[in-house]
Amino acid sequence: MNKVCFYFQVHQPLRLRRYRFFDMGLNHNYYDDYLNKLMIRKVVDNSYLPMNNLLMDLIKVHGDKIKICMSISGITIEQLKWYAPDALKSFQKLINTGNVELLSETYNYSLSSLTDLDLFKQQVIKQHKLLEETFGVTPKIFKNTELLFSDDMAEVISKLSYKACLIEGARHILGWRSSEYLYESAEYQKLKLITRSFSLSDDIEYRFGNTSWDQWPLTAEKYLTWIDKAFEKGECLTLGLDYENFGTYHSVSTGIFDFMKELLRVLATNNKYKLITPSEIVKDFKPAAQLHIPYPITWADDEKDTSTWLGNELQEEAFKNLYSISKKMLKCKDPELIKDYDFIQSSDNFIYMSTKFFSKGSFARRIISPYDSPYNAYINYMNVLSDFLTRM
Repeated sequence: MNKVCFYFQVHQPLRLRRYRFFDMGLNHNYYDDYLNKLMIRKVVDNSYLPMNNLLMDLIKVHGDKIKICMSISGITIEQLKWYAPDALKSFQKLINTGNVELLSETYNYSLSSLTDLDLFKQQVIKQHKLLEETFGVTPKIFKNTELLFSDDMAEVISKLSYKACLIEGARHILGWRSSEYLYESAEYQKLKLITRSFSLSDDIEYRFGNTSWDQWPLTAEKYLTWIDKAFEKGECLTLGLDYENFGTYHSVSTGIFDFMKELLRVLATNNKYKLITPSEIVKDFKPAAQLHIPYPITWADDEKDTSTWLGNELQEEAFKNLYSISKKMLKCKDPELIKDYDFIQSSDNFIYMSTKFFSKGSFARRIISPYDSPYNAYINYMNVLSDFLTRM
């Protein structure tokens, strides 16, 4: 039986307002409340609610044969509380079915694991507690921001009681091996590694609505033949997608919802397949090998590295300044400072500074930036950060 795991990432950044030099020292409100409310409401109506309803309808018909997993960043949960409580209730209802495994991550969708593992640990614990309070579940599997992972993080993640971590099945890490297997960390063997099949995932993620693609239009029937081919060289297939692919990146007119509905229906009803969760992968399979990952990998672009967030001097400078105070912030007791430090760490702020916006087909180009250039994104962010450092 071919076992397939679907993972969906749910994240919306908290966008900063236009914060000018003359605001520093006078106004400590950093957030564009109007834009944040507008954007969260837009993605809720176009993506979250329609996709949640589609999954609920499938679960009502097919019961436990429909199983998926998802992660919802803490920043997104907070915005749903503020601006879209109907969507939060929809997620709660979906997760309460027991057919959706919720994965943990950093509360603020940060890159802290690259520079301060103590801060990273604190943010993961905060997210873990938020998921328990909001959804009444205790996550057992972890995924980092943008599937960011390296050997340095393995022990920390495992000692936080996570059985496995979802990572990118990058070619330069797997080598001749297939992503359709369970692995374990070479650095800390207790942590199992579930590798995302990026080629099949990207067929939906990036190529589904591309009319110039030689495989367009993509149908569920065609896609299932590709899944069958993948199982010729593996035993479990993990597909990872941004939840906004449904209705936002690919509009309803592309047929993305119909495609997904039919694909999940067949996977649930054809005895050749079985939909499973990451926890079931860890339970059902033994690691095929150990993976040594000395340098950080992500699911972005062909490089599968951190260059989307830290690929130029502007990004590196902002990153260095942001985390120069991480040790001090671990001792901070001021709730307002803690809140702001959490929010301004969101990795999206670094994507806005990326020059990959101008590269065809890049991960960064999918992000809706509130700035007209990477340089202006940098200036605005550094103004906010300078004011925050002064307050601290």
